[in-house]
This record gives sequence, C-alpha cells and structure tokens, in this order.
Amino acid sequence: MSTEDAETAGSAQVRTTIAPWLAVRDGQAAVDFYRAAFGAVEVYRLDDEDGRPVVAQLEVDGAAFWVQDDPENSPTATMPHGSGGPVRMILTVADPDRLFGQAVAAGATTIAEVHEDHGWRVGRVADPSGHHWEISRQTGSDA
Repeated sequence: MSTEDAETAGSAQVRTTIAPWLAVRDGQAAVDFYRAAFGAVEVYRLDDEDGRPVVAQLEVDGAAFWVQDDPENSPTATMPHGSGGPVRMILTVADPDRLFGQAVAAGATTIAEVHEDHGWRVGRVADPSGHHWEISRQTGSDA
C-alpha cells in the first residue's frame, strides 16, 4: 500500500465535525452545570496541577462541545452578565420543555420561555458562564 493510499484509508475513518469551544470563568462549575442542566457526559479532560479541569470535552447525546477554564475570555469578562456573546448554542432535543426546565433548575437564567415559532418549539437560557443556549425541536410546520 502506498503512502497516499494509507493516508486516504486513514482519513476515511475520521468523521468531520464542528464542535464549539466555550471559554468559562470556572471550568469545574461549568462542567458540573452542563452535567446537571443537559445530562452532559465528560469524554475528555485535561486537569491543572490541583485536579481542576483546564479543558474538558463534553457530549449531550453524542453532540460534542468543549469547555476551557479561561476567565479572561469568557463572555462575562467583558459583557454584562446574561447578555451572551456573538455565538449562540442551539441544542436540538426530543423534549425541549423538559430539558429547558432541567437547565433552569440547574441554575440557567431564562431568556425566552419555550414557545412555538416558525416551525420550532424553542426556548432560550443563559448558562452561569453567560453563554446562550436555544433548546429546541422542529415541529414540522413551516419546515
């Protein structure tokens, strides 16, 4: 097998993905929140010398995102709390009402109650780090 064939065969096994990377003030608090709010599972973690996460990869039903302990670059470092940032997370799930309630119970701030609009059942929360999450499901109308 040529080097080119080996590279092509190896790349065929890698699925291309895009995963958000969120800067937060407190990595451990963020990981704990995402577990409680969204049922996130930790799949990778890089700790500092005190055992606190510097970087963690989390998944919600197989959808991956990353969290980095980076207080200087978190949305709350330069923006008023709850104002979000230039990127909004969209979490599409089977039961947005249930997950929205779970997120609020875990400490998220309600930005917009769950409602139906343009063929979607959707609500928006701000997590304790200031990132906005739309929790939604397509309803079929206007789809």
